[in-house]
Amino acid sequence: MAKLVRKITKSNEFYLLLVIIAVSVVIQLRSGQFFSANNLVDLANAMVVPGIFAVGAFMVLVAGGIDVSFPALASLSVYATTRVLVDAGYSGGVWLPFLMVIVVGAILGAFNGLFTSRFVVPVLIITLGTASVFSGVMQGVFKSVQIPNLPAGMSEFGRSTLFVAKNPESGLTSNMPMAFLILVAVVAVAFVVMRYTTFGRGLYAIGGDESAAARAGFKVRKIKFWLFVIVGIIASLAGLVRTSMMDQMHPTNLLGMELMVIAAVVLGGASITGGTGTLTGTMLGTLLIVIVQNSMILVGIPTFWQGFALGTLILVGTGISAVQLTRSRKRAPALIQG
Repeated sequence: MAKLVRKITKSNEFYLLLVIIAVSVVIQLRSGQFFSANNLVDLANAMVVPGIFAVGAFMVLVAGGIDVSFPALASLSVYATTRVLVDAGYSGGVWLPFLMVIVVGAILGAFNGLFTSRFVVPVLIITLGTASVFSGVMQGVFKSVQIPNLPAGMSEFGRSTLFVAKNPESGLTSNMPMAFLILVAVVAVAFVVMRYTTFGRGLYAIGGDESAAARAGFKVRKIKFWLFVIVGIIASLAGLVRTSMMDQMHPTNLLGMELMVIAAVVLGGASITGGTGTLTGTMLGTLLIVIVQNSMILVGIPTFWQGFALGTLILVGTGISAVQLTRSRKRAPALIQG
């Protein structure tokens, strides 16, 4: 039991949870509304899309890369799917949009995977380029404009709820969206993949030392390629969920989310140099950023301070990651000498 307690108290997730609790208590004391049922449901609602995005960003960071193209990839994937279905007059269920967006996302992800697995260039540089390519295709080929009327299946999915929470004091109600189950499913599948499969172990090995991973027998190029196929699918699912919940397709609505998502993953303990990180930490980091962004109104802070708060969290997250990296490098010579 003592060993378990020491292990927990040394983990990044433990201290992140303490920060979340402290921030929540402060907001509750200021507003008196943080722990109300409808506010908690609103937080869960706001966490769905960035949470799904964060799973993909986490996998890439673990493998030693930084992907900034996933919002543009999701935008192109969902826009192409929605445009085709609207033009075809589709009025069926949501299963076809999901199937189409998965296929398109996999193809676009394979485009990323082809470059990252074949060229010795930082993933950040490659995905900066592909993000521009995806945005250019959406604007140039598809002549992207806002689509106000979605196919019936997407609209119904976006409006469907698991339950309704009501604040007895204010009378305000909030709906827990059916889309929250998509987040739960993505996290569950990713947890199994990262913890119990050779592919997941390969991602950690590549992030730790790519040359050592290759010598250990991991097929580095193949793992990198399929990593970005999977990330393309995850990002596209997040895009479809966001579009359905908004009940309209705006071509640029997802662009710019990469900073928030990557900050959440780094805050959760994933190293910016790869090889370390957990999905638990990633979800806690996402929750912290969502709490900070969504609760400013409750405590009477102007919304333009959201950018300041996000920037501060990014600096804190990268600072923690840098300190952890420095400590690990200092320990390495000591272990070798010992």
